[in-house]
Amino acid sequence: MRFAIKTLALSVSLLSSSGLMAAGQAADAFSPEAAGAIEQKKLVEAHNFMVAAANPKAVEAGYAVLKNGGSAMDAYVAVQAVLGLVEPQSSGIGGGAFAVYYDAAKQKVTTFDARETAPLEATPELFQHEDGTTYKFYDAVIGGRSVGTPGTVALMQKLHNVHGKLPWNSLFEPAIKLATDGFAVSPRLAGAISQTHESLAKFPETAEYFLDKSGQPLAEGTLLKNPKYANTLKHIASTGAEGFYHGQIAEDIVNTVRSISDNPGVLSLADFQTYKVKERPATCLPYEAFDICGMGPPSSGALTVGQILGITQHFDLASMGPESAQAWQIIGDASRLAFADRGRYMADTDFVPMPEGLLDKSYLATRAQLITPGKALSSVAAGEPRWQKAVVQADDQSIEFPSTSHISIVDAEGNALSITTTIENGFGSRVMSNGFLLNNELTDFSFASYSEGYPIANRLEPGKRPRSSMAPTIVLKDDKPYMVVGSPGGSRIIGYVSKALIAHLEWGMDMQSAISMPNMLNRFGIYDIEKGTSAESLAPELESMGFDVSVKDLNSGLQGIVIENGKLYGGADPRREGIVMGD
Repeated sequence: MRFAIKTLALSVSLLSSSGLMAAGQAADAFSPEAAGAIEQKKLVEAHNFMVAAANPKAVEAGYAVLKNGGSAMDAYVAVQAVLGLVEPQSSGIGGGAFAVYYDAAKQKVTTFDARETAPLEATPELFQHEDGTTYKFYDAVIGGRSVGTPGTVALMQKLHNVHGKLPWNSLFEPAIKLATDGFAVSPRLAGAISQTHESLAKFPETAEYFLDKSGQPLAEGTLLKNPKYANTLKHIASTGAEGFYHGQIAEDIVNTVRSISDNPGVLSLADFQTYKVKERPATCLPYEAFDICGMGPPSSGALTVGQILGITQHFDLASMGPESAQAWQIIGDASRLAFADRGRYMADTDFVPMPEGLLDKSYLATRAQLITPGKALSSVAAGEPRWQKAVVQADDQSIEFPSTSHISIVDAEGNALSITTTIENGFGSRVMSNGFLLNNELTDFSFASYSEGYPIANRLEPGKRPRSSMAPTIVLKDDKPYMVVGSPGGSRIIGYVSKALIAHLEWGMDMQSAISMPNMLNRFGIYDIEKGTSAESLAPELESMGFDVSVKDLNSGLQGIVIENGKLYGGADPRREGIVMGD
């Protein structure tokens, strides 16, 4: 392994470089399709604890909790409550999340599944017309039809129950104060509202909150207050998750979702009353001196990241280095092979069977043998991993868009928490209730139920959790946390996290450099290269190897912490507003 800090050769083109706050603040555009300013950020060093998240105000809230003796679980509750206010387009209490947790006392990694569930009244044909054709994506998203049962508040309560140290109600105070007093609309939020204002205008509460009195998008710097959200948080602070899932808040959500005239949903009170966070074993891949652990199904994150690294492990990426087109060809083809398996096999295992052998060493070696260095694969297909009892399934047809947010925390006791949290598409369903946006997670299911007579694993079923690409990750070394990392970005999350892991573990980059280096990824055949970065110079050689190349904005939001030699080293993605704070 190579862990010396190296100069970043393949660097992000810096478009601005104004003042730093902790790891530095940056303005960025809302979508990967819109260019934004990128500000250089510096590696942050600490000794006792650290928190990294997507917005400075959320990080400040988490830092204050840790400084006051709180645990990683306490800090998460505070960070999540603030993120739902200041970055509402990406996550919030109307959505869901996945958590990977290292318990220092037990020296054990476990995961918590707070993914939204499909309503009990939903059918596999929810996004199909009477003639069997499927809805267009945004026709399904906007309105009540796409809303699943939220899981985030249940997760906040569950994690606090597991290892909370500070009083539950105190953790909501920063968010309540911000919602009451108001906060300045950030450049990122302003850009998001501007790009989405037409659909936000469809619903009265949403329009009233995100648009000004003339119906125009709120401008950057506008003081925005949210008394409804403050009241909701006060209720949760005093009653716990019980007050969210049983009572007026749940009733209001159900009534709102079902009463939308042109695209009503089928969410019911029974969905809230039966919702549970599920604790699941971590999915881990042995990788040289490390174990890379993450969230298993219904997330495809850990399995697909694990497959990419397990395949590339058969090649000497370290000697090739980050400027090698051949290294990126191998990474790109490994990703394509992993995504082929993802599309065929991965879904909620409470509802569908899955192969047991997706991370078997022998299986990944067989997949690696398909890759010829210097020549792109002409085609890829799902492999034949080990099954206990094989089932014939068709390839998935779902779409997953790049919103979401990530939080990495290490507390003074050595507990580590990696959480990716989402409402799915930017602004979710665009529907608000009690001051917060509702998710559109049901559109993460495949709209089609069958293909050529075979069932699709990720088809919609009542009570089922849609497949996700969220990949909150904790890397262990000698059974202790070494790295805590994750990213938003839809199905690109897998490539972003894989990049950061390879950049640090194989190319010796520090956490900030690994996060900042240009994004390059290949999911379904097109090699995406981050626009405005030095990675563009690799495009001609990748094309000569047989790839179709697309140069575009790739708006990752990586947040990472490395624990080494008794110190914490944190990095935040320069493409977003996030920072790192530690003590």
